[in-house]
Parts: sequence; structure tokens; C-alpha cells
Amino acid sequence: MVIDFGMNWENFYTENIVAYIKSLQENPFELVTLILDLTIVIFLLYCFFKIVRGSRAWQLIKGIALLIVATWVSGLLNLKILNWILTGIMNLGVIAIIVIFQPELRRALEQLGTNKLTKFFGIDKDLATRTKEDVYKVVIAATELAKTKTGALIVIERDIKIQDIIATGIPMNADVSPQLLVNIFQPKTPLHDGAVVISGNKIAAAACVLPLADDKDIAKELGTRHRAAIGISKESDSIVVVVSEETGKISVAKDGTLIADVREDVLKKILISNIVTKRFAVEKKERKNRIKQIKERIKKDKKEEKRENKENKKEDKEE
Repeated sequence: MVIDFGMNWENFYTENIVAYIKSLQENPFELVTLILDLTIVIFLLYCFFKIVRGSRAWQLIKGIALLIVATWVSGLLNLKILNWILTGIMNLGVIAIIVIFQPELRRALEQLGTNKLTKFFGIDKDLATRTKEDVYKVVIAATELAKTKTGALIVIERDIKIQDIIATGIPMNADVSPQLLVNIFQPKTPLHDGAVVISGNKIAAAACVLPLADDKDIAKELGTRHRAAIGISKESDSIVVVVSEETGKISVAKDGTLIADVREDVLKKILISNIVTKRFAVEKKERKNRIKQIKERIKKDKKEEKRENKENKKEDKEE
């Protein structure tokens, strides 16, 4: 395979690009295949760059791009010796790319050969499914922390954003996992004292400071964690999971009230009901209503059009 970057671009433009445009004019159907072809190529390039971005291969890609530009410029400026050297290097580029990107190519082929095909193409799980999985992870973490009587405070953000609370903690932006949540609240670790905030299916921050509830009707035996949980649930629509350090019991704060001593299955039901079911069921219902309204409007427009056509025909006959 020989790639001549010092080619005559004027001849290339006339013989290839102009000729191809003429063929498109003669056969418009080829335009559809061209659009499809370009879409597939752009999508595959996007997937490739998404895989290599952030890896060591990303630096190599920038180096290759610089080499291509230098080769093209040397041909344009008629720097024959430099262009000859760079063109020779580029002719070995295919083999070099296979060697350089061997780990990335291997990983991509492995994903194609497994059930990770959707992940390879960037087709992620829908938001409702991911949120439900995050809820299960929080329940697992809370249960494990309760067994060892490790105090914990996990705030799950809903519609009202609590960026001011997140700003008081240490930014994390990590995927939700039971292991990470359990590890954060281990005693004598830097992040254990404070709350973890889960926002947008991510652990946004740890060691966050929450406002304390100072209501007189709150039981005096409730500790700082429980008062903080009630406080943030009053100031926002967040749901808070609390694990008591003294008793190991799990509580849930919601709308300024505390549901104390909940079992694992009850905790799961409360979180799924308030974080997943209510939110996404309403969105789904609104979406269905919107689609229904659009269909009704289309039917109405068609009826109006038919009526107008009939009236026009009737007027034509009378004339």
C-alpha cells in the first residue's frame, strides 16, 4: 500500500472529486449511500477516539496527525527531500499503527466477540435502569455498614439540585459502587466524617457538610447524622440513608421526616418507589400524553385538509 502525500492535488480534485459529483448528479440515489457511508465512518471514528482518549495511544494519535500534516505541507511547498523521507515513513504507517494500537485493537475485537457490543458502540443503559442499579448498590453498602455498626450518611439528589452542599465536600465524580461507599465511611479515613452525595448517577463528593435540623419535636436521642439527614431532606427533595454508629440501624430521611430502623427489603422498596418509580413513571406518562397530542393534532390537520379539498372541488364544479 503506497500513500503518495506529494500528489498533484489539482489532478486529484479534477479526476476524483469533480467526477464523483457528476456521477451523483446523474444518479441521485448514490447520495443516499454516500450519506450512509459517511455516517458509519464518522460514527466508527467517534467510537475509536472514545476508546483511545485518555490512554497512552492518544498521544501517539496526535503524533501521527502531526506527521501527516508535515508530509502534506512538505509536498505543498515542494520540499522534495523532506517529503521523500516523510512519505517513506507514511508508507510503513499501516504496519506501525497495527503494532502501536495492538492493545486497543485487541480490546475492541474482544468486545465485538462478546455481549459487550452495545458498550463498544457507546449504547449505554437507559437512565431508569442505571438509577435502579445505583439504588441496589446503595442498599448493599448500607447493609454492609450496618453489620459492622459503621456510621454513614448517603444523600441521593433528586430534582432539586444541591450543588452548594456538594461544594462543601471533596469532589469525586466516581461511579456508584458498594465497595467504594463502604470504604469511604471506614473510621479514621480522611473522608468518613461527613456525607456522601450521589448526583446524576455518580458519587459527586464525599465529606460534605449538611445543615442540621433544629426542630424541638425531633427526638433528643437522635445524633448529628440523623439531624443532618432530616435537615437536608427539609431543604431539598433529596432522600438520605443513615446508618447509626451506636446501634447499626438504618434510617431514611424524606421530606423532613425520619423513617427509623428499616430492614434491607423495606429500604429497597422506599428508594425504588421514590427515586425510580415516581420519577420515571411520570416522565413516561408525560411522554405518552405528548405523543398522543401530536397524533391527535395530525389527525385534526388531515381532516381539515380533506374538508378544504372537498370545498375547493365543490367550488370548481359550481364554476
